[in-house]
Amino acid sequence: MKNIGELMKKAQQVQTQVNILQTKMGRMEFTGRAANGAVSVTLTGAGEAKKVQLNPSVVNPQDVETLEDLVLVAINDARAQSENYQLTEMEKIQASLGLPPDFKMPF
Repeated sequence: MKNIGELMKKAQQVQTQVNILQTKMGRMEFTGRAANGAVSVTLTGAGEAKKVQLNPSVVNPQDVETLEDLVLVAINDARAQSENYQLTEMEKIQASLGLPPDFKMPF
């Protein structure tokens, strides 16, 4: 039973750390870029769009599809940065509690 008790204690510690990370992620911002920075989109770690910047050189009324694609690339870049940051932080949390890297948490 001692092992189950220790596991439950670690699970509670992980949940606390995950809650802290989620709060932190909501305040963080990640900026994705496309076309060498001509298009940028800033998202919070919670996925809320905060800012879109377009260099006038990419705004062509005759080619709206390219601009739409560039905005999507920038959004996906920002989202990937956020997800990578969160994954890295989760790995740190697991390591700090002595959990194996492949330990799957249900949260």
